[in-house]
Amino acid sequence: MSKPAKRKAYRWGQFAELFASLLLRLKGYSIVARRYKTRVGEVDIIARKGTLTIFCEVKARNDYSKAAYSLSQKQINRINRAAEYYMAHLKSGSDHNNYENNIYRCDMILIIPWRWPVHIKNAW
Repeated sequence: MSKPAKRKAYRWGQFAELFASLLLRLKGYSIVARRYKTRVGEVDIIARKGTLTIFCEVKARNDYSKAAYSLSQKQINRINRAAEYYMAHLKSGSDHNNYENNIYRCDMILIIPWRWPVHIKNAW
Protein backbone atom coordinates (compact mmCIF):
# COMPACT_ATOMS: atom_id res chain seq x y z
CA MET A 1 0.00 0.00 0.00
CA SER A 2 1.42 3.38 -0.96
CA LYS A 3 1.86 6.26 1.46
CA PRO A 4 -1.10 8.32 0.16
CA ALA A 5 -3.36 5.24 0.36
CA LYS A 6 -2.23 4.54 3.94
CA ARG A 7 -2.82 8.17 4.87
CA LYS A 8 -6.30 8.06 3.36
CA ALA A 9 -7.15 4.82 5.19
CA TYR A 10 -5.87 6.31 8.47
CA ARG A 11 -8.01 9.43 8.05
CA TRP A 12 -11.05 7.29 7.13
CA GLY A 13 -10.48 5.27 10.32
CA GLN A 14 -10.24 8.41 12.43
CA PHE A 15 -13.47 9.74 10.92
CA ALA A 16 -15.20 6.39 11.53
CA GLU A 17 -14.19 6.43 15.21
CA LEU A 18 -15.41 10.01 15.60
CA PHE A 19 -18.71 9.15 13.92
CA ALA A 20 -19.09 6.04 16.11
CA SER A 21 -18.46 8.06 19.27
CA LEU A 22 -21.13 10.58 18.18
CA LEU A 23 -23.55 7.70 17.61
CA LEU A 24 -22.88 6.39 21.11
CA ARG A 25 -23.42 9.88 22.56
CA LEU A 26 -26.80 10.03 20.80
CA LYS A 27 -27.68 6.69 22.40
CA GLY A 28 -26.98 8.08 25.86
CA TYR A 29 -23.45 6.81 26.49
CA SER A 30 -20.69 9.01 27.83
CA ILE A 31 -17.35 8.58 26.10
CA VAL A 32 -14.59 7.80 28.59
CA ALA A 33 -11.70 7.31 26.18
CA ARG A 34 -10.92 7.03 22.50
CA ARG A 35 -7.97 5.04 21.19
CA TYR A 36 -7.16 3.66 24.63
CA LYS A 37 -3.75 1.98 24.35
CA THR A 38 -1.98 -0.29 26.81
CA ARG A 39 0.96 -2.61 26.46
CA VAL A 40 -1.46 -5.55 26.18
CA GLY A 41 -3.83 -4.13 23.56
CA GLU A 42 -5.90 -1.25 22.23
CA VAL A 43 -9.57 -0.30 22.32
CA ASP A 44 -11.09 2.16 19.86
CA ILE A 45 -13.77 3.58 22.19
CA ILE A 46 -14.55 3.12 25.88
CA ALA A 47 -18.00 4.38 26.87
CA ARG A 48 -20.19 4.22 29.97
CA LYS A 49 -23.92 4.17 30.61
CA GLY A 50 -24.87 3.76 34.25
CA THR A 51 -22.81 0.90 35.66
CA LEU A 52 -22.18 -0.59 32.22
CA THR A 53 -18.84 -0.01 30.51
CA ILE A 54 -18.55 -0.89 26.85
CA PHE A 55 -15.39 -1.51 24.90
CA CYS A 56 -16.18 -0.78 21.29
CA GLU A 57 -14.29 -1.77 18.17
CA VAL A 58 -15.02 0.33 15.08
CA LYS A 59 -14.71 -1.20 11.62
CA ALA A 60 -15.04 0.92 8.48
CA ARG A 61 -15.28 -0.92 5.17
CA ASN A 62 -17.18 -0.71 1.87
CA ASP A 63 -19.98 -3.02 2.98
CA TYR A 64 -21.34 -4.39 6.24
CA SER A 65 -20.28 -8.00 5.69
CA LYS A 66 -16.66 -7.04 5.01
CA ALA A 67 -16.68 -4.88 8.13
CA ALA A 68 -18.25 -7.59 10.28
CA TYR A 69 -15.83 -10.30 9.20
CA SER A 70 -12.71 -8.12 9.36
CA LEU A 71 -12.31 -8.64 13.11
CA SER A 72 -9.84 -11.47 13.68
CA GLN A 73 -9.53 -13.69 16.74
CA LYS A 74 -6.14 -12.11 17.47
CA GLN A 75 -7.76 -8.65 17.58
CA ILE A 76 -10.54 -9.95 19.82
CA ASN A 77 -7.97 -11.36 22.24
CA ARG A 78 -6.05 -8.06 22.35
CA ILE A 79 -9.24 -6.06 22.97
CA ASN A 80 -10.27 -8.48 25.74
CA ARG A 81 -6.85 -8.15 27.42
CA ALA A 82 -7.03 -4.34 27.20
CA ALA A 83 -10.57 -4.39 28.64
CA GLU A 84 -9.51 -6.57 31.56
CA TYR A 85 -6.50 -4.31 32.14
CA TYR A 86 -8.73 -1.22 32.16
CA MET A 87 -11.28 -2.77 34.53
CA ALA A 88 -8.55 -4.03 36.90
CA HIS A 89 -7.06 -0.54 37.10
CA LEU A 90 -10.49 0.99 37.75
CA LYS A 91 -11.09 -1.35 40.68
CA SER A 92 -7.66 -0.69 42.15
CA GLY A 93 -8.03 3.11 41.85
CA SER A 94 -9.36 5.64 44.32
CA ASP A 95 -12.94 5.14 43.08
CA HIS A 96 -12.80 1.48 44.14
CA ASN A 97 -16.27 1.45 45.71
CA ASN A 98 -17.93 3.11 42.71
CA TYR A 99 -16.76 0.41 40.31
CA GLU A 100 -17.08 -2.68 42.49
CA ASN A 101 -20.21 -3.97 40.74
CA ASN A 102 -19.32 -2.54 37.34
CA ILE A 103 -19.95 -4.84 34.39
CA TYR A 104 -18.64 -4.56 30.86
CA ARG A 105 -19.31 -5.85 27.39
CA CYS A 106 -17.58 -5.70 24.03
CA ASP A 107 -19.46 -4.08 21.15
CA MET A 108 -18.72 -3.44 17.51
CA ILE A 109 -19.78 -0.56 15.29
CA LEU A 110 -19.77 -1.10 11.54
CA ILE A 111 -19.44 1.96 9.34
CA ILE A 112 -19.80 2.08 5.57
CA PRO A 113 -20.03 5.17 3.36
CA TRP A 114 -23.41 6.87 3.05
CA ARG A 115 -25.23 4.46 5.38
CA TRP A 116 -26.25 4.65 9.01
CA PRO A 117 -23.80 2.78 11.28
CA VAL A 118 -24.72 -0.60 12.73
CA HIS A 119 -24.14 -1.04 16.46
CA ILE A 120 -23.71 -4.70 17.38
CA LYS A 121 -24.09 -5.09 21.13
CA ASN A 122 -22.15 -7.87 22.87
CA ALA A 123 -20.42 -8.78 19.61
CA TRP A 124 -18.25 -11.48 21.19
